[in-house]
Amino acid sequence: MNLAAGNMDGEQCWPALPLASWQDTCETLHMWAQMVGKVRLALTPAVNHWWHVPLYVNARGLTTSAIPYRGGAFELEFDFLEHQLVLRTAAGREQSLLLIARPVADFYHDFMNMLRDAGIEVKIWRMPVEVPDPIPFDEDFTHASYDRDAVRRFWRILLSAQTIFHEFRSAFIGKSSPVHFFWGSFDLAVTRFSGRRAPERPGADAITREAYSHEVSSVGFWPGAGLGDPAFYSYAAPEPQGFSAATVRPTAAHYDPQFREFILMFDDVRNAASPSAALLDFCNSTYEAAATLAQWDRETLERAIAS
Repeated sequence: MNLAAGNMDGEQCWPALPLASWQDTCETLHMWAQMVGKVRLALTPAVNHWWHVPLYVNARGLTTSAIPYRGGAFELEFDFLEHQLVLRTAAGREQSLLLIARPVADFYHDFMNMLRDAGIEVKIWRMPVEVPDPIPFDEDFTHASYDRDAVRRFWRILLSAQTIFHEFRSAFIGKSSPVHFFWGSFDLAVTRFSGRRAPERPGADAITREAYSHEVSSVGFWPGAGLGDPAFYSYAAPEPQGFSAATVRPTAAHYDPQFREFILMFDDVRNAASPSAALLDFCNSTYEAAATLAQWDRETLERAIAS
């Protein structure tokens, strides 16, 4: 199959990607994505719920979108077709780094040098976040893998999932996040909001307080960290009483008490008669459970679908 294209029947492309087959590459790419994301975080004006932080899936890979800088702008794009990190500026300058197997430390130095060569001065925190046993970027000689085929498959999965998430998002007329890729947790997500403030979480740090200042129902995709294999997830925050016992679809979905989320393994979607329909069913049914149990004003928040 040509992974740059969908199936001939219009179904999304859902290639197999067990975590064990590319875990070293996944961890290396995670570190590279954190470097790029931290540049966006450092230079982009803050937006509610940290929406100025994520990357976005595009037709070639992952992008920061335009980052404002000294009266102009630049963009950083992971191009997973040509396997390069591309820097483009509003002044017409373009530079790139090859995505090849090499230590994170080497990539970090080359990346920062590329920014400086383009006249972009930025300081980022060298320590990765949301990972166990973090190693500063410039000291990380542990992560040094890059499997081109696996990365391209990962991007194709993100692109297919994003298509369904956009369809799911379109039925909601309340406040909703973009479909975006969080480089910290390394997941693709879209979040709906009830419009009501949420109780403050005891002991929450500033990041968590901002992220969950309002009631949410969120759905997303992980490549597998913590679960052993890639999976879709859905959670409500705060979680309404009875949510864990709710009946959701498809039948392969289950509530994980450790994560406090509904989980649908990626292979259960990929092997479904219609993977896209199975994923959309998961998005809709888990949201309906959260919104109904939490007594959201669904009539106001949802778009009426013509029969």
